[in-house]
Amino acid sequence: MNDADPTTAEEPVVPDIDLPSDAFDAVLDALGDLAPDDRLRFEGFAVGRDPGAEDAYVLETAGDDPRTGLSERDLHAALDDRAPRVTDWYVFERVVGEFGPRRAFLRWIEDADGATVATRYAALAEGIERAWGQLRITATVTDRGERRYEVRHADDAGVPRAELTAHDDPLDARDVVKLDEKGRYRPLKTAPTLHSGWVFPELGPRDAYELVETVYPATVANWHREREGDLDVTHWREAMARQSGIYGVIKTWDRGEGYEHVNWVAEACCDDSQCLKRREWQYDDETDLDVDGGDGLFPCREPCSVVVSAARRWTRLESEQPRTYEFELTPSEKEQLEAVVDAVADGRIDEIREADTKEGANRYRARFLRAKLFDDAGNLGGVPTDPDDAE
Repeated sequence: MNDADPTTAEEPVVPDIDLPSDAFDAVLDALGDLAPDDRLRFEGFAVGRDPGAEDAYVLETAGDDPRTGLSERDLHAALDDRAPRVTDWYVFERVVGEFGPRRAFLRWIEDADGATVATRYAALAEGIERAWGQLRITATVTDRGERRYEVRHADDAGVPRAELTAHDDPLDARDVVKLDEKGRYRPLKTAPTLHSGWVFPELGPRDAYELVETVYPATVANWHREREGDLDVTHWREAMARQSGIYGVIKTWDRGEGYEHVNWVAEACCDDSQCLKRREWQYDDETDLDVDGGDGLFPCREPCSVVVSAARRWTRLESEQPRTYEFELTPSEKEQLEAVVDAVADGRIDEIREADTKEGANRYRARFLRAKLFDDAGNLGGVPTDPDDAE
């Protein structure tokens, strides 16, 4: 078994890996680009061209004398004995490729920057699971060291593949993310409303990354920028200063400091229950909001279009002058109105059973309250919204 030390009980059980010809050819190509004294380094060993012999190679292992004068056949045998470490290099250097968000994300899935190859390959043989928003990503390894990724909805953990709708093309995710469980359009792709019942059973590294970026656009890129210390955040006041046309009205929403209003916006739109991103933007670069930014894995670097659109509407509504209305409510009716607002705001209406009339937002209780308190024109307590309407 490659790379395993049978004398050490604590060593992970590494699966048998056959060195594929593509990986060996990639090593030869890389060696051909090196200077004679340079080395191609893997975990625990290095190889290079032997300057003392034509068409020969050298293998260097920590604590041992270098093996020199290796033929291409000898080199292949030596690398085959170390196939997990060679294929790991090949996957990330040649299959995944350039340094950047994709490579960082795929390495993060299997903790490639913290765990040894042996530890990771043993874990990959069993399947490494990671969560990304509502996605459940399971990474595995083939007997040739190739990575395979299964992606499904987190709610479908444990559901047999045969019971899910299978997809092979990552671009199919464009249809998966379009509608929620009730068939309603999802304007915010990072809302926790992704419907379940599907699976992408066997994707390669590049397709797996493309799928994640299709489901949650730009989340990996911003996550990577944050890890690198390069996340550029545009705070509320700066973002609103850029608005023009019909959205320019938001710039007038700065009564006093405007601070309280923006807290309301963030509480309404940016809570974990509404968006899976972690809000990093604040009121301005010197003033944080009171509302918590959430616990999402990937950051939100600026107010999104949904927030801006909602804020435009609220700006107009908040410009209205307050009026005093007088209603008579029993204590239970007041609590019921509060329960209705809470249930709608938290998206719990569908969870309230029709027979549960103890629940304030129960449909029959709401209909009873309407029958009792609303007039034929739909006015609460018979009191018109505009006093002129009473004439």
